[in-house]
Amino acid sequence: MPRPPKCRRICFTPQYVSFCPENGQNDDIITLTLDEYEVIRLVDLEKKTHEQCSAQMDISRTTVTEIYESARYKLAQCIVNGKRLIIAGGNYRICEGREYSRCQQCGCHMAVADPVFPVSNLRHQKGEVIMKIAVTYENGEVFQHFGHTEQFKLYTVENGAVTGSEVVSTNGSGHGALAGFLVEHNVDTLICGGIGGGAQSALAQAGIRLYGGVNGNADEAVNALLAGNLGYNPDVHCSHHDHEGEGHSCGEHSCH
Repeated sequence: MPRPPKCRRICFTPQYVSFCPENGQNDDIITLTLDEYEVIRLVDLEKKTHEQCSAQMDISRTTVTEIYESARYKLAQCIVNGKRLIIAGGNYRICEGREYSRCQQCGCHMAVADPVFPVSNLRHQKGEVIMKIAVTYENGEVFQHFGHTEQFKLYTVENGAVTGSEVVSTNGSGHGALAGFLVEHNVDTLICGGIGGGAQSALAQAGIRLYGGVNGNADEAVNALLAGNLGYNPDVHCSHHDHEGEGHSCGEHSCH
């Protein structure tokens, strides 16, 4: 059995996660993973060598080169062919200053109670870090078709612990309206099964973090996310709307 890939350390998540060409007609979406984003940031913006980048991300120089080549190819596709770019997913762990002894040059000095999520995406109230997680929901399980979900289970999380939950109906909202529905309910994180590219783009533009390709018990998925070990697929897709009535697979499972 091959050894699982080592998580790549990144300093913080990007402030901007979605880019599209002005007046572009191309609906294709390119997903740049967060570890690819970090390599581009360190090498092209910070002008670090591949060796320096490998030390900061705690990976080999060969791996840095492979990630860099993949990321540059994706960026070239977007620039030359006018494709939309979304930054999401990947095999990473967030530093945010908690590994300060090994990351003194990254500029991140935040002490965050929740080890998974960036402070910029969370709400604060009376000094507490608050987040709202939505899970596509049916009979206690993660529902596997985002655009067809009739319910979300919403979890309120304060300082890394679930303090409340409720099941809400989507009232028949379809693919195009569900992102707005989640925004109205102050959701900043979504766990789901399969999800199409258009819905992923809408979520990214709304600033909602996506963990797709998840199956099983909804409560257990949320607990795994908060513990930093949720298995999900950063390249998740759903072709349900393209093959209505045909057998297909959505949300194929992978690991973070």
